[in-house]
Amino acid sequence: MQRIGVLTSGGDAPGMNAAIRAIVRRAWHHDIEVVGYEDGYSGLVEGAYRELDNRSVGNVIQRGGTILGTSRCAEFYRPDVRALAAQRMVADGIKGLVVIGGDGSFRGALELAEEHGVAVCGIPGTIDNDVWGTEETLGFDTAVNTAMQAIDALRDTSESTGTNFFVEVMGRTSGAIALYTGLAAGAAGVLIPETSEPPIELAKRLQRSIGRGKRSHIVVVSEGDEAGGAFGVAHQVAELMDIEFRVTVLGHTQRGGSPTARDRIIATESGVLAVDALVAGTYGMMAGMQHREPTLVPLADVVAHRHSEAELDKLRLAMELAG
Repeated sequence: MQRIGVLTSGGDAPGMNAAIRAIVRRAWHHDIEVVGYEDGYSGLVEGAYRELDNRSVGNVIQRGGTILGTSRCAEFYRPDVRALAAQRMVADGIKGLVVIGGDGSFRGALELAEEHGVAVCGIPGTIDNDVWGTEETLGFDTAVNTAMQAIDALRDTSESTGTNFFVEVMGRTSGAIALYTGLAAGAAGVLIPETSEPPIELAKRLQRSIGRGKRSHIVVVSEGDEAGGAFGVAHQVAELMDIEFRVTVLGHTQRGGSPTARDRIIATESGVLAVDALVAGTYGMMAGMQHREPTLVPLADVVAHRHSEAELDKLRLAMELAG
């Protein structure tokens, strides 16, 4: 294998650039050339790529987002489009492909491998931490830290004015960000899509806390919570008790920013493992993290399973410690 490609697909996540850097520099260690496809699978379909070398990935480890760009390419669902992409890879002398993304990105990679024999390896990159087979995905730690810092800032205003804040974080189908953020920030309530606390029960807990003399509260809500997101939850609770509240939606701020040390380390170790797997002829794998160590997991298993359920023990702990 003398030439491989790399692409970033789906939502951007802090740490993607660190992974690209590791892939390029590990590949050059093996005397393998690397090209970066632009805007995810769209670049693969259009044959749009750039040559990457050691210098081109200098000073990117600290940058959020992805220097290659990313998109969601609906065309890639079509078998004829995948066939065209595979033909272009062959014509360009590209023998292997590293795909950095989430579950949907991995399904595309697996189809490319099964239909056309392309040597692929995946690296889980999504702030939602919702990929089966890995305990950590690129960007998750940074997203949690970004949300936590925002809540720390809001708490100053909350304590000063007695205002209660309902903070919406990302995670439409996965409550991991809300759960970890709520525990780390000392939230009075955490609502996630995997389990639902009726607004009346949340109102009762807040009322008991007020009765103990607590001046203000922070409630963290996953954007996909069945109660309707932070706005829906806040209005339902306000109807049950007389409190002053504000809603803050953190939105895409959680996707950006310089990756944390943890995300940079995960990205670096995963990138190295992905290249080494291709060099060793171990194809169709994902370079995930298990027990804080980089581990290869078959992509077929990854896409065949749903991600692990929320760690409800952490939710119970957060509520037990809420004042």
